[in-house]
Amino acid sequence: MDVTELTATEIAAGVRDGRFTATTVVERHLARIEEVNPRVNAVTVVLAEKAREAAAALDARIAAGRDPGPLAGVPITVKENIDLTSSATTSGLPFAANHVPPANATFVDRLLAAGAIPVGRGNMPDFGLRWDTDNDLFGRTINPWDPARVPGGSSGGDAVAVATGMAAAGLGNDYGGSLRLPAHAAGITALRPSAGRVAAPGRGVEPLPLSLQHMAVNGPLARSVADLDLIFGLMHGADDVDPLSVTVAHPAGYDGPRRVAVTVDPAGWGDVDAGVIAAIRSAAGALAAAGWEVEEVEPPAVDRCATLWRQLSSTENAPMLLTPGLLPGPLSEGTLRYFRDNVAEVDLLDTSAAYQAAWAERFVHAAAWRAFHARYPVVLGPVTTRPMPEIGYDLSGPAAATALWRAHRLLVTANFLGLPAVAVPTGTSGRRPLGVQVIARLHGEHIALAAARDIEAAFPAITPIRPA
Repeated sequence: MDVTELTATEIAAGVRDGRFTATTVVERHLARIEEVNPRVNAVTVVLAEKAREAAAALDARIAAGRDPGPLAGVPITVKENIDLTSSATTSGLPFAANHVPPANATFVDRLLAAGAIPVGRGNMPDFGLRWDTDNDLFGRTINPWDPARVPGGSSGGDAVAVATGMAAAGLGNDYGGSLRLPAHAAGITALRPSAGRVAAPGRGVEPLPLSLQHMAVNGPLARSVADLDLIFGLMHGADDVDPLSVTVAHPAGYDGPRRVAVTVDPAGWGDVDAGVIAAIRSAAGALAAAGWEVEEVEPPAVDRCATLWRQLSSTENAPMLLTPGLLPGPLSEGTLRYFRDNVAEVDLLDTSAAYQAAWAERFVHAAAWRAFHARYPVVLGPVTTRPMPEIGYDLSGPAAATALWRAHRLLVTANFLGLPAVAVPTGTSGRRPLGVQVIARLHGEHIALAAARDIEAAFPAITPIRPA
């Protein structure tokens, strides 16, 4: 097996015990980028020189008898909106093409200290505000399973890079499914941590929308649940800048109640694809076989949680995105069209009373979910209720924007409530990866990871792949 097909855990073990050098690992992944990336456009900037320097330094460290770290030689990608001093933090925006940050994000520094080696930047849509990956600065990322369909977003570049073996893991973020959806589309795993568990993507404090600060979080993408666990265990924790970040212990494993609430059609909206239903039932069977008590029961108020997520995110982003001249430069036509279509079917919270009431209602639903999780530590359901759409579908009018939001209702419910969730694949159907997500209580990443690990064990790995 080629080193580009190994998981992050396997690569780190091989470098640590001398089966191969960090330099060998990096060179193979750089060669894979050169081979594959022209066909998928997932990696925006190749950090070849810096990666080679880091690999040589790590090999020298090992030769000197020093500990290379738990991620020794693991090649990673870093999304375009996460600060990395090797290149600009663009967020997919042409007017930010020269915005090189003065420092790495805190969690990036933690992974570098653990031996990880960035080999490239991952593509994304402008500001991460589409469920697709396309922008005017770097262009479109191609879904390697089916080029006619979107790769998901907004961490689509990192997901495709990991799925095709250009990196062993990626770093992205999740405001409305932006880790889990592209991971699902690519046939890999992703962890959306609890709100605050991972510090901000930069060291500066910016006046961001409140919804972005409370519903968005940074996390890992990888080809195995064990890799997610390993990487999250190293990157989580507060820093001295992000006032919303927290440090909570991350237990090794889970030995609590093993009960699962299965939702096949969250909120009962009746739009669930047959392949999605089959994937959920298969995952439920895998958990039952692994000793979990499985019951089909609906979690609380998915309809209201999804609706409030859409109202709050739209209300807070509309002034920034739709006010002429407010940004230093233009957004891509695709992002503007999608956002206008989205807002067209949203009841914006245009009074202070309505806005305050929405945030107050969030606490009511968070309390209901906490009580529900006390009975069912894991909620199992769809990542999206429909197959990944064809390119351009999200720009085909307000009805399409609403249909996508409906399909992603369980995704955004986790964001609205700040809950941890893991996307995990369950095989393929033709040219389409299948998968599910599991959602745990606040700070229950170890619970979600335990359930995801048992699901993963029942299905064969389906990556890395070469583009179709």
